[in-house]
Amino acid sequence: MWRRTAAASLVVCTAGSVTVWKGTDGLRALTSEQARRVAIARNPRAVPATMLEDQSGRAFTLADYRGRPVVVEFIYTRCQALCTQLSAGMQRLDRAQRASNDRVQLVSISFDATNDSVADLREYAARYEADGATWRLARVRDERDLSPLLSAFGIVAIPDRYGGFQHNAAVHVLNAEGRLARVLDADAPPATIVRVAATVSR
Repeated sequence: MWRRTAAASLVVCTAGSVTVWKGTDGLRALTSEQARRVAIARNPRAVPATMLEDQSGRAFTLADYRGRPVVVEFIYTRCQALCTQLSAGMQRLDRAQRASNDRVQLVSISFDATNDSVADLREYAARYEADGATWRLARVRDERDLSPLLSAFGIVAIPDRYGGFQHNAAVHVLNAEGRLARVLDADAPPATIVRVAATVSR
């Protein structure tokens, strides 16, 4: 009797292990965010050619950068928490690349289309020394384009009762084809970001 019980338990455990293995992509994806990152790394995702405007009021799209790797973050200028961490990281990356002729392009996009004007972007850019050439601060030109853009990058921004947002944060790397190829932690070191950007654009 105990042998049959032991055998049945072994079958259940084995089946459960197989399910966990498959469901977590060989234990590489233990959370939905990790699963998303693994999926993007395997199959880079197209992003919409949303019309943006930068801190100088110039219009552009992310598709304009095709042929070069691009690092994208999402912020809003009044943020005092995650956004400051993200933008400080972008500033370190920008400074680390100043001596390089083959640098990664940087774009910070505001998800507060209602409150972040071009003037707000310009002030935020000055705070972090974003020059508008290699690092641009941007907003969507048409607020209706914001939702599909955020969805493509997996950004969730929920207004809070204090006039701000609860939101997730990450560093997004577009390959030379303009596809979202990697999602990195918000505090990823500059050297890691540069290496990943070079890898996905080979």
